[in-house]
Amino acid sequence: MSTSEKLINQLNEVLAGNPWYGPNVYDTLAKVGFEAAYEKPPGSIHNIAGLLLHMIAWTEEVIDRLNGKTASDPASGDWPETGAPDEQKWQNYVDDLKLVNVNLQGVISKFPDEQWSEQIDDQRGFTPVATYEELVQGLIQHHIYHLGQISLLLRITQIYE
Repeated sequence: MSTSEKLINQLNEVLAGNPWYGPNVYDTLAKVGFEAAYEKPPGSIHNIAGLLLHMIAWTEEVIDRLNGKTASDPASGDWPETGAPDEQKWQNYVDDLKLVNVNLQGVISKFPDEQWSEQIDDQRGFTPVATYEELVQGLIQHHIYHLGQISLLLRITQIYE
């Protein structure tokens, strides 16, 4: 199995499969109503909608890096503003996450196998600089991390209902 196939399988497992840690990203998001998505429980820094936009932004940044752009913060910002609560906008955010991950899978599938071990173009002074494979693995871990936060926020918002 190629590196691209392995990475796509790992990504799909987290997004829509049966990961060993519990529910996947898409099943969890399907349980989030738009009211809960915008609620910020006491003591919380972020709400679910904000976490989702952050995940989308970093997925776009990883796509840009895989396409040869120099590493930077996401074009839409690290933590894009969610705006006012809106049911259609929330559904668009969920759809955008799915679309950007489909786009990422397409880029991964076409990425040259011999380049996975090369270091990304990162002139920000971070050490160690990641390889392209580590970059995608890091994004998968990023998705898992924020899925945990979304799950906790969802549970807390249900307590306050």
